[in-house]
Amino acid sequence: MSERLRLFVIALFWLIALQAGLGQQDRTLRIAAAADLEPVLPALMAEFHSQTGLNIEASYASSATLATQIINGGPFDLFLSADMSFPQRVIDAGLADSASPMPYAQGTLVLWARNDSPIQNLSLDVLRAPSLGKVAVADASHAPYGRAAKAAIESLGLTDALKDKLVIAENIAQTAQFVESGNAEIGFISLTSAVTPRLKSAGRYVEAPASSYPPILQGAVVIKNSSHRDEAHKFLDFLGSATARSQLSERGLKAP
Repeated sequence: MSERLRLFVIALFWLIALQAGLGQQDRTLRIAAAADLEPVLPALMAEFHSQTGLNIEASYASSATLATQIINGGPFDLFLSADMSFPQRVIDAGLADSASPMPYAQGTLVLWARNDSPIQNLSLDVLRAPSLGKVAVADASHAPYGRAAKAAIESLGLTDALKDKLVIAENIAQTAQFVESGNAEIGFISLTSAVTPRLKSAGRYVEAPASSYPPILQGAVVIKNSSHRDEAHKFLDFLGSATARSQLSERGLKAP
């Protein structure tokens, strides 16, 4: 083989490899996912990948933060929010390919405490105890579970009693970190966090009455300018499948 031919073959090899790499990169679906989905999505993404071969990357944050990132040009294909209002903001900005968010799940608010907490009999009544320490909640202006916690506290008539005891977290995942680490004695977190193996073994929870807060209906939108709109819609369809519904239920999310 001549030197010129050898160099041509090498160049052709690297060109094919580069195109394959770019093709693989182009086959990546990027999801902006609410923080309550962090314990939930990885298994579902793996299942979807096994069915389709499509790679998926998820970025987790509060729904408000993700909506802002998308409106500011964040490179996402699909937005899975923890409520309906933040995807509606994306729609109102003209960036979604639908006129309304698609509900894909419903969340549950719980009160969680560590096993080594001085609170022995966990119930919502412990929130009335004068000796109660700090209570972790997500920021109601950023996180739908924070709004739910605020509503539950108001429903219980404890707004004034707890106002100096609240520890405010950026999102629901950080709320769980606060109470698990001991920065708060007790906390309002998502059921998706409470049923993870780590928190399930480290503590216990009680559900807040459904009547004490508005339903946490979680909505999704596909980004209009995405080059993977078809794949994003396929993933949404997958979330509505019997297989995905079963996994969502096991991990703390009800059908909408």
